[in-house]
Amino acid sequence: MSNQTLLHIDGQPVRVKAGSSVAAALRIAGGMGAARTSVTGQPRAPFCGMGVCQECRVQIDGRRRLACQTVCAEGMRVETTA
Repeated sequence: MSNQTLLHIDGQPVRVKAGSSVAAALRIAGGMGAARTSVTGQPRAPFCGMGVCQECRVQIDGRRRLACQTVCAEGMRVETTA
């Protein structure tokens, strides 16, 4: 069993520790894939980390999900611009 998970964020491959949330993967990916942007266009990170604020909504395998509440899965496709 591998301790790494490979997923794709906005088409780019990202490896994260198994069990990581999608929100963590977005952070690990660095400048890629901010879930939301401010009115000035700056990337915004998840605010509450428990799904209340809805700031981390992304498309995951074609469905709108909360990045902070979703565990990364092998081959998962995350789109932050949809």
